[in-house]
Amino acid sequence: MPLGHQLILQPGGREVQGLRRVMTVTFTDMAGSTSMGEQLTPSAMVNVLNRYFSLKADAVQHHRGVVNKFIGDGVMAFWGPPFTTEQEHARLACRSAMDQLKSLETLRAILPELTGLRKDPPQVNIRIGISTGDVVVGTIGSENAKSYTVIGDTVNLGSRLESANRIYGTCILISESTWAQVGSEMVTREIDSLLVNGKTEPARVFELLGVEGEVPDKTLRLRDQYSAALSAYRSQDWAQAEKAFQACLDVIPNDGPAQVFLSRICRLHEQPPGDSWNGVWHLESK
Repeated sequence: MPLGHQLILQPGGREVQGLRRVMTVTFTDMAGSTSMGEQLTPSAMVNVLNRYFSLKADAVQHHRGVVNKFIGDGVMAFWGPPFTTEQEHARLACRSAMDQLKSLETLRAILPELTGLRKDPPQVNIRIGISTGDVVVGTIGSENAKSYTVIGDTVNLGSRLESANRIYGTCILISESTWAQVGSEMVTREIDSLLVNGKTEPARVFELLGVEGEVPDKTLRLRDQYSAALSAYRSQDWAQAEKAFQACLDVIPNDGPAQVFLSRICRLHEQPPGDSWNGVWHLESK
C-alpha cells in the first residue's frame, strides 16, 4: 500500500518527519452559515452540514486530494506527493473546486428535505481559496493527538484567499503560483494585486472561471473587458478605468469585482495616490 494511503487509512500508524514540498492547499467555507444556523433547529443544521461536508469531501477525493480537517463549516484539503505527482496537483485542486461549486446544485435541491423548510429554504453558497507553494508536511501534533498535515505561508495564503472572496463577491480565488501551474487548461481572470497581513510581498490574485472549452461566451467577454479595465486602473487612468469597469457590468450586471473597483476609483478620484502608487491593495481582514 502506498505511503499516502497508509497515512490516511491507518490512524496511529508510523509518523512522517517534516519535509518541505511544493503542494496545493484549498480552503472551502460555507457562506451564510451563521444566519442559516439562526433559522434552523440544531438537528436540521447538523443534517445540512453533514451533507455539505460529504459533497465537498467527495469532490476532493474524486480528484485525489486529501481532506485534512473540518474547521467549523469549512474544509481544508491539500494535493501533492505522495498522493499526486508534482505536475498535476494544482490542476486537480482547481478541478475539484469546480466540482464543489457544481455540487451546490445538489445541496440546494435537497435543502427542503434536510431542513424541513418547504417554503423559502436558506440560501447556500461557498467560497474557495487555492494556493500553491512550499509547505512543511509531516505528522504534527501533541503526544496524544497527531495528524498528517501541512503548514506554512502557502497554507495561510489559501485561507486569506478564501476570505477575500467576501470582498470581491467571487466564489473561487487562486494564487499566482496556482495560476502559473494550471496554464491554459483553466480559464481565469486576474482580479487584483493584494498585500495580505503578515506578508511583505504583494500577491497577484486570480478568479477561477472554469475549465477551458466549458466557459460561456459572456464570461469570456467579461474576462477580456475586465483585463482592459484593470490595465487602465493600474495606469491611474481613472476615467478610462471607470468606463471600462462599467462596461463589465454591461456584460454581467452583478459582477462583484467590477463593482468593487468602481467604488475604489471614486475614493482614488478624491484622494489621488501619487506617482509612487503601484496598484497594490492592502487586504487588512483575515
